[in-house]
Amino acid sequence: MSASQDQPKPLKNRLLATLPTQEQERLQPHLQLVPLEYRQILYRPNEPIDYIYFPNYGVVSLLNLMENGDAVEVGTVGNEGMVGLPVFLGANTIPGEAFAQVPGEAFRMRADVFQREVTPGSPVHALLLRYTQALINQIAQSSACNRLHSIEERFCRWMLMTQDRVGSNQFPLTQEFIAQMLGVRRASVSVVAAIIQKAGLISYKRGKMTIVDREGLQGATCECYAIIKQEFDRLLGGSSIY
Repeated sequence: MSASQDQPKPLKNRLLATLPTQEQERLQPHLQLVPLEYRQILYRPNEPIDYIYFPNYGVVSLLNLMENGDAVEVGTVGNEGMVGLPVFLGANTIPGEAFAQVPGEAFRMRADVFQREVTPGSPVHALLLRYTQALINQIAQSSACNRLHSIEERFCRWMLMTQDRVGSNQFPLTQEFIAQMLGVRRASVSVVAAIIQKAGLISYKRGKMTIVDREGLQGATCECYAIIKQEFDRLLGGSSIY
């Protein structure tokens, strides 16, 4: 893939990388590599979705917004997926919001071009059907996790999923933001982060989160992390999508 006809760019989005070479070449002229800035809004509630994004790296949060201004994360998208799924499903607006929670870069395509190029019977259409199911599974599993599991387990799951999408053991993250994503008070996140840091699993300083002991985090989280990962692998061809 490339952002221009004469400047090749690395392809790290695993959806695009999974496509046959011929399909990649067909879509290439319509894809532009753009930065994902911290807290950049990719689409807003009930406003037209102008672009589809395939993250190369970074993490995008999908949020549900309440009338009082509260927001809760319902899903995340990294280099395993695509942002703008409502367009694939035939809509051009959604009540929720998507924004970059961890900065990075993505290939983007105009929504009208996407609707023209991603047609039933094409390899990318078939792949995105399976991705849709994988994302639904992620949202459903996360909803169950938020209801049934402890803040500590949910915190660890969220850290592991973020590391998978970023491809690094360090990324920018504030406790205020984590609280919003988990739907809990900031004080609760502070207590949990202190406990996990004392256990030697993470290091947190000045808005930077560092995963020190990934194996320990995996032991401290619930089964939801493994279930979500396994479903992505199963539905998207068995390759390691995370």
